[in-house]
Amino acid sequence: MELTKLTPEVLQTGAVLLFDKPVNWTSFDVVNYVRKTLNVKVGHAGTLDPLASGLLILCTGKSTKSIDSIQGLDKEYTGTIVIGKSTASYDLETEISETRSISHIKESDIYTAATTFIGIQNQIAPLYSAKKIKGERAYHKARRGETVEIKASQIEIKVFEINSIEMLAETIEVNFRIICSKGTYIRAIARDFGLKLNNMAYLTNLRRTQIGNYFIKEAVSLEQFKAAFPLFKSKPSEFQL
Repeated sequence: MELTKLTPEVLQTGAVLLFDKPVNWTSFDVVNYVRKTLNVKVGHAGTLDPLASGLLILCTGKSTKSIDSIQGLDKEYTGTIVIGKSTASYDLETEISETRSISHIKESDIYTAATTFIGIQNQIAPLYSAKKIKGERAYHKARRGETVEIKASQIEIKVFEINSIEMLAETIEVNFRIICSKGTYIRAIARDFGLKLNNMAYLTNLRRTQIGNYFIKEAVSLEQFKAAFPLFKSKPSEFQL
């Protein structure tokens, strides 16, 4: 994404912006930051978990009409699944809540388990997710301690590649690459991966590297974006870069 070409006129007319979202920023934080900085209509083409980093696509002006088509594109992720422990959110947002012995798991079991995830399937989203339940985000209910039923959605996993495995004393760390359809929750894959191995698992890091033909190498950081637009409105005080 060439920031030098993003004039106020281009942004108002419509542009597709590729950001490398940092950890601990929500997708809505990035949208609000860009909107307040540029004073243009902005929408995102698919959320990314606060503890995940990587490719986040924003559309401005008339390009917001492209959001639905971009959201429908396949997505690529890399990350790490830890087997032998779990959390309520299936990532690092919540504390370790359960531990189970990994003594029965062999490396070959992990490679075999990955192959069983390929294809079309039904997936239940984590309670700690942005999925809407009766008009409210599921994570709001989760943080209040509520338990609700989430209906399964059809997804497709096209690639589940195991890049490396580290067998530790109490856990197993699995580095992976996944290509999947719209609506896939990688934290749910981590959860189900643990179950497939008669165990439990959660994510310790996640990075989105591609959406359709949009690549993370084309994205800019928020720091680069801020530096490119010194004449626009100053950074809102609630956002710390």
